[in-house]
Amino acid sequence: MQSHSYFRGDLLTSRILFAVIFLVCAALLAVAFYMEHVMGLEPCPLCWLQRFAFMAAGLVSLLAWLHGPGPIATRIYGLFLALAAGTGLGLASRQLWLQSLPADQVPACGPSVDYMLEVLPWSEVLATAVRGTGDCAAVVWRFLGLSIPGWSALFFVCVALVGLYLCLRPAPKRPW
Repeated sequence: MQSHSYFRGDLLTSRILFAVIFLVCAALLAVAFYMEHVMGLEPCPLCWLQRFAFMAAGLVSLLAWLHGPGPIATRIYGLFLALAAGTGLGLASRQLWLQSLPADQVPACGPSVDYMLEVLPWSEVLATAVRGTGDCAAVVWRFLGLSIPGWSALFFVCVALVGLYLCLRPAPKRPW
């Protein structure tokens, strides 16, 4: 009977991990909206895409938390979580690269995201956002030496590692 409780306890651990990731993503999005609406920091196109990556990771985690998946579905949710976080990490890395460029190599500033959404097709808005603009290269806030995309990259790495852990860990022993 102990193996059965171990099996259920292992699933509970996965569920707790998904709950924690969901809560972390929700908190990070709350901080982003606080920085935008209270501190007055205007998000650049890459910042918007990173928000969507946090939303995707949070949604996957919320669904997994509510679903309480078995071992196979936990691996699938873990894979989707790692993919969402990996995408966000790529976007944050792109922004960090733009921030590291010398001033004469920074791309020109572009129109606001709101304006681009009004006048450009989705494909062009997405391509422009991924390339980044001069707005993305500006460092407007730092905490403990890291800019906003630096902190995002750190959290994306943590979320991706949890997703990979959930995806690749050994399956629990069956009670039979």
